[in-house]
This record gives sequence, C-alpha cells and structure tokens, in this order.
Amino acid sequence: MDEEENTPKVASVTSEKLLEYIKRKDRKAIQTVFDIVPNIDIAEASDDFEPADLLFIFRSIDSEISADFFDELSSDTKEKLISAMTDKQLVEIINEQYADDVADTINELPANLASRVLRAASKDMRKDINQLLQYEEGTAGALMTTEYLDYIDTALVKDVIQDIRKKGKDAETVYTIFVRNKYRQFVGTVGLDDLIFAEPDQALSDIMDQDVVSCTTSTDQEEVANLFRRYDLNAMAVLNKDSRLVGVITVDDAVDVMAEEANEDIAHLTNMSRADKPYLELSAWENARNCFPWLIALLILGTFTTMVLDRIEKQHVFTMLPMLIAFVPTLMDTGGNAGAQTTGLMIRGLAVDAFGPKDVLKVLWKEVKAALIIAGIVAAFAFLWVLLEQYMGIVSVSGFENMNIWNGQCWSLDFFGHTLKSSALIAITMGIAILTSKAIGTLLPLGAAAIKKDPALLSQPMLTTIMDVTVLCIYLLMAMAFFPGI
Repeated sequence: MDEEENTPKVASVTSEKLLEYIKRKDRKAIQTVFDIVPNIDIAEASDDFEPADLLFIFRSIDSEISADFFDELSSDTKEKLISAMTDKQLVEIINEQYADDVADTINELPANLASRVLRAASKDMRKDINQLLQYEEGTAGALMTTEYLDYIDTALVKDVIQDIRKKGKDAETVYTIFVRNKYRQFVGTVGLDDLIFAEPDQALSDIMDQDVVSCTTSTDQEEVANLFRRYDLNAMAVLNKDSRLVGVITVDDAVDVMAEEANEDIAHLTNMSRADKPYLELSAWENARNCFPWLIALLILGTFTTMVLDRIEKQHVFTMLPMLIAFVPTLMDTGGNAGAQTTGLMIRGLAVDAFGPKDVLKVLWKEVKAALIIAGIVAAFAFLWVLLEQYMGIVSVSGFENMNIWNGQCWSLDFFGHTLKSSALIAITMGIAILTSKAIGTLLPLGAAAIKKDPALLSQPMLTTIMDVTVLCIYLLMAMAFFPGI
C-alpha cells in the first residue's frame, strides 16, 4: 500500500477560499467549513485577515464553536479583534469560553483591552478569572481551570449522572469526576466509565479511586507536565495549602506546557532567549533581540579563553612549535562537542524526571565510565590520524619542513620520534579533554537543577567557556611535559 494511502485525510481550507466566501457573504458555506475543518486550521488560514473579515466569520458560525475558534487565534489577531468588537459581541465570545483560556488571553493583552475583556465577562467568570490571575505565571495555579465537576463523597451515582447531564457541557472535562469530603477536602476521583457501570444507589465513596495524583497551586508547570506523562493522566486536581480542591488541569493544557518547555530548552541550548510568539509573527528586531544578548554574554565569557591564549603566547609555545597551533580548533571543538552530548542527555533526563540532583554520584559514575571508553577510542584514532597528517605533509613538523612520503624524505628516526611525540601530545590532550568535558557536562545541569535554575539556561554557555579554557590549559601543560625545552 502506498504511503499516501496510509496518511490520515483531514479536510482543509485555504485563506483564498475563506475570503471568497466572505466576499460573497456566504454564511452557509463558512458554517460548513467549520463543520468539517478543525478550528486550529481555520484559525491559521484566517490569522492575517482584517478584523472586519474575522467579524463576519464570527457572525456566520454557531455560538458554541465561536469561542473555540477565538481561542485558536494568535495573540496579535485577538488583540486586533477585541479592539474592533462591540461590547455585545465581546460578551458573547468571552462568556462562551473557559475561564483559564480567558485568563491566558488577558495576560497577553494591553491593560486597556484586558480591562475591557474583564468587564465583558459575567460576574461568576470574572471571579474565576481574577482567582486565576493571582497565581504566579508558570505554576499550576495559573494553568488550572475552575470549570470542573466535583461532588461530595456521599453523593449517589444516579444523582451525579443526572447532574452531569444538566451542567456537564460547561465543564472542561466530564471524563474525570472529582470527589471531596464534607470538609471540602479532595479525597479521590471517579472515571466516567466507572460511574456509568456502577449501581445507581452506590455512593461515590464506594467506587472512587483514592490513590490519585494531585498538585498544589504553587507546583511548577513543568513538574505538572511530568506528572501527566508519568501517570498517563487525563486530568489532575489542583489543591490549596489546606488540601482543598480549587481547580483542575486537563491533558490538553499539559501538552501545551510540554511543547512550551521543549521550545524553551531548545532556545537555551542554541544560546537564544525563548520567543513568546511563533517565528513568522516575530519582527526583525524581536528576532535579533532573542539572539544578541547571549552573543554579548559569550563574548565577555570568552575573555578567559583570551587570557589563557595570551599566557601560552608568553610561554612561546606556539613560537617554538608552530605546528601545535593548527590543532587548537580541533581540540576545543572535540571537547565542546563531547560535553554538549552529555549536557543534552542530562537536560533531557532532568526534563522527563528520569533522575534528579540527588542522583549526581550515580549519574556521574555512569558518564565517567562511558567517557573512559569514548576517550580511549577517540584518542587512539587521533594518534594515528595526526601521525598520518604529519607524514602526508598536511601539517608541517617544526625543523622538518618539506619532509613527507611524497618526496621520500621522511624516513629518518629523528622525524619519526618527533611525529610520535606530537601525535601522542594531541591524542592524550584530546582524551583528557573528552573525559573532563563529559564530567563537566554532567555536573553543570545537575548543579543548576539543584539550585532550582533552568539546566538548559546555565549549562550551554558556561560549558563552552569552561571547556575552551580547560582544553587550552591541558594543551599547555601537556606541551610543556612532552617538550620540556619550550
């Protein structure tokens, strides 16, 4: 069967087709598009539309889907749309949304528009939004929703099912029912399937799952995402300091956090600041602003490398053995690459909670054992390769210029001895550099995690500078040991 036949078919729509429907005032066609095309695809197709065109779309579709469509639009488009909406239109859109989605929108708006959105919200929704806005960004409290289904543990199954039929549509999820005791403390959950198959006169306390995972309002959102991944959750209870249920987080929010944290780690690993907008929405200045602060910081950190090179120059190492300077970039790159490999593994392991700072000795020993094998193999290859480079005349050996296998003048014992020492110097330096780099690449992320800092943010720029300085110092010491006369 062809690969094309295995590809899932999803209905799509283009910007041009949507604009054609708007120009023809064909509301029926627009509603049909929303019936068969996912909201996010329509939002992407219409994201550059003028507010007037977007308003026509909103007037053409059913109210129950307009809120979901609005939530999929970009921050800039939402801002333009809110500015163009009448108070009545804004009320209709805002009050169809979930409070946590409106709170996220408000966080991205200028103060005047944020106030307008709050005024448009109903009294109950405004209370929920204000509650969500009080929590620190990046915590479970800011991520949670207050629209959920919760019942006292003495409630009967038949009564709960009847109540869900009445108000289940307004809840973020109906697949997980949250249970509290008479003191309003969270005591367990009931899956919708368990509820349906239970006896009508059973109490929720008889069928609820008490061995459940929860978090507090101050739990970091990355930890929340890890809990969803580890325990394969659909929804999670968010508790206050008194163990009372104040909100829930659903799996779609957890997936958004995973994507956000992954983007942030990638940005930090490439020495950039995380962008708050999609790439195509960034201006040239915003794109540059994410890059140049790190480049300036690395330029300042590079002062240490300059200091070491200056010291080597004063020792006249490169003057007396100019061949050695040719291998400086290779040694620094190899050390940096070896450390970057380990750093990537450490950051990933910390992100998925495979280990933590408390496992530092176990992880370090594991990486050191692997580093010894890698360093041995790479050093052996480097010895043979550098030896070959000298005999082939790729690099010139000091005092033995123009000696290579091509002119047959390289078969003296003096030349052989000198090439052996030079090759051994490079190989041993490279082996030690790899071993050191692997150890530093392990300790930096774990150390950052131990002091509650982002491992990706601290590790990469510091690793580059530390390894450059370390490799140069090792190179200098090894050169002085192999060639005492310099």
